[in-house]
Amino acid sequence: MTKAQMFTRRRLLTGGAALLGAAGTVGTAALLIGDGGPAPAPARPAATAAGPGAHKPLESSAYRLRPIAGYGSRRRRRTLVRAAVRREPFLKLGGRGRKMVLTFDDGPDPRFTPDILDILRDHDVRAMFFVCGEMAVQHKDLLRRMAHDGHVVGNHTWSHPLLTTLSRSRIHTEMARTSEIIEKVHGEPPLWFRAPYGVWNRAAFRFGAELDMEPLGWTLDTLDWRTPGAGAIAERVEKGAGPGVVVLSHDAGGDRSQSVRALRRYLPALLDSGYHVTVPLRTYA
Repeated sequence: MTKAQMFTRRRLLTGGAALLGAAGTVGTAALLIGDGGPAPAPARPAATAAGPGAHKPLESSAYRLRPIAGYGSRRRRRTLVRAAVRREPFLKLGGRGRKMVLTFDDGPDPRFTPDILDILRDHDVRAMFFVCGEMAVQHKDLLRRMAHDGHVVGNHTWSHPLLTTLSRSRIHTEMARTSEIIEKVHGEPPLWFRAPYGVWNRAAFRFGAELDMEPLGWTLDTLDWRTPGAGAIAERVEKGAGPGVVVLSHDAGGDRSQSVRALRRYLPALLDSGYHVTVPLRTYA
């Protein structure tokens, strides 16, 4: 590689990457993202004889330039700043602008995840999916579609256990197996981890760092797991919206039809209110 090529690559990585940081208390933990707007997303595939649910692989797009988005080959991934052993998860976005993150846990589930992916694509929005390994291994096609659509896939353990009830070796197995299946199917190892039920312990933080993942919690729980009704879920998101908010929803673990209907309502409302629904980036050296 010539000096000119190295200089150009360094400028791209520096300009597109975002620094992560955490405050001293859980209530103020935050992560930062780049301020640039989204690049054009891939066009929706044309309908085929297979029906409206059929999807062909999307062409690569500027949005999914892997070095900028924090993804890439193993060789490129070594340039990432390794995850620190943290004491708390990130809870919200930092930086300027009306930015929010939508996250979906426990999937993928063929009953609900495809509809959520359709809605996100309709509005040209990227989200985070914290998948469970036992679900991902059964529905690899949905994991691949998440990758094609440019979403961030995170680790949510293999079987969704309460980590504080497990031995250290079992915690490591739950996390490592899930990272392995994500890398095998998605094409890249996960860079983010979320503890089931939002219950963390020292082992989870340590093993997360060893697996090169950052911990992410949430700012706003939609309480969709209580199935309060699509209207109640949407209203909770709309009232709780604000700069830096990370929204927790689910695409599996029960009947999530209310979550789907709520997303169809509150996502356009957020965008019409001027929010940029985005995903966090990881830092490069």
